[in-house]
Amino acid sequence: MSLLKGIDRMRDVLLENTERFARGLPANNALLWGARGMGKSSLVKAVHASVNATHGRRRRSDGLLKLVEIHREDIETLPDLMTLIRGAPCRFIVFCDDLSFEAEDTSYKALKAMLEGGIEGRPDNVVFYATSNRRHLMAREMMENERSTAINPGEAVEEKVSLSDRFGLWLGFHRCSQDEFLAMVDGYVAHFGIAHPQEKVHPEALEWATTRGARSGRVAWQYVQDLAGRLGVRLTDGATAKSES
Repeated sequence: MSLLKGIDRMRDVLLENTERFARGLPANNALLWGARGMGKSSLVKAVHASVNATHGRRRRSDGLLKLVEIHREDIETLPDLMTLIRGAPCRFIVFCDDLSFEAEDTSYKALKAMLEGGIEGRPDNVVFYATSNRRHLMAREMMENERSTAINPGEAVEEKVSLSDRFGLWLGFHRCSQDEFLAMVDGYVAHFGIAHPQEKVHPEALEWATTRGARSGRVAWQYVQDLAGRLGVRLTDGATAKSES
């Protein structure tokens, strides 16, 4: 969790929501949307691990919080998944990474019914988290095409936009500044104990970001992997990195 920089507010909100859910209190489904490579998927996994580390120790008899990933292509099978885990003693985060829908794709209707609606609806022991580059999960051209071809353009667009409305939490991730990018790099370098002076790390990292055309947590991590490889350093999580001669 400490390695995720520049997303403090989103981290705190999602962590609080997940902690409430783990304690059996009401919690919202969450949509993490925005710029690519800014830690949306990593935050979900880190929050799950953090809540398990605390809540699991306090009430192990209730079982740990489970993280179940479902691929976008399998969204239509959500009702079957809900049947399997409904009534289980554990609590579940059902997670879909990079969720979006294209034209003629009607599988979003199964997701709408699971989130809110339908006779059975979402079980009390399930919360749904999704990440997407799109705020409304639909491409802008899809909405514009609906407006131009539908008999009632407003109703056609509302049907698709209403999907994202069923997420109680919208957490927006935006492109990071240069200072935030360098803080990400410094965090990785310090965590893995890579012995490389900051006066060399920063120019190299900025050059790396320029060649990639973006600054993000993913780009920072890719630079650190390249740096560790050049220095012959093994990236050992949670311990001082070791160099190879």
